[in-house]
Amino acid sequence: METTRQSKINRLLQKELSDIFLQQARAMQGILITVSTVRVSPDLGIAKVYLSVFPSAKGPELIKAIQANVKQIRFDLGKRVRHQLRVIPELSFYIDDSLDYIENIDNLLKK
Repeated sequence: METTRQSKINRLLQKELSDIFLQQARAMQGILITVSTVRVSPDLGIAKVYLSVFPSAKGPELIKAIQANVKQIRFDLGKRVRHQLRVIPELSFYIDDSLDYIENIDNLLKK
């Protein structure tokens, strides 16, 4: 069960991370990155960030690049939320493939 504090922090981190990725994605033409969900652990020490990437074929290489720069992303996030949070959670990034799954089901139903 998610507490009210966790859900508020989830929304805050989602908003700030989406702003960070928006600034970074401007340099990469033709790639759209969306922060679909953020889930913070009960002790607020770990945040699982689910990213939706378009085109989805570039997802795995983009996640590798993000994992390589996770310290810089966490630092940028810390500068943005330093007045709201005491401890900036460790970030782990995952691909959100729910849109691909939905598209696959739609294609199967059309047949």
